[in-house]
Amino acid sequence: MTAGLAHPAVRTVEIATEADLIRVRQALRAASEQAGLGLVDSTKLITAGSELTRNILTYATGGRGTLSVEQVRALGRNGVRGTFTDSGPGIPDVDAALTDGFSTGGSLGLGLPGSRRLVDELTVATSPSGTTVTVVKWGR
Repeated sequence: MTAGLAHPAVRTVEIATEADLIRVRQALRAASEQAGLGLVDSTKLITAGSELTRNILTYATGGRGTLSVEQVRALGRNGVRGTFTDSGPGIPDVDAALTDGFSTGGSLGLGLPGSRRLVDELTVATSPSGTTVTVVKWGR
């Protein structure tokens, strides 16, 4: 279970073009540094965030979405939570989408399952009106 810091600073990044991928990576890197994540954990979080951003650009209605990133603390550990949200069309079969090789868009099908392996927590909430993927990476 994740909990917020006493004064969490949430940074929101709009996702609408390939250029926003850089801003997503910068926001995740800054939050990782502030939370004290090591280089390996930070790199894993940034890589997962890049994949999730590409999914928004490829599959979301209008290729648009947002990232909300914040530091979290629980059980004496610092971490970073990234919440990626879009406005549709949703993921028809989440279990299939989390399986290596599954793709509805002709890709390698490694985005969601690869992201899940890179972070400590990944949850997906989806409906025809949109999808929210939340990831958390904890410091060691």
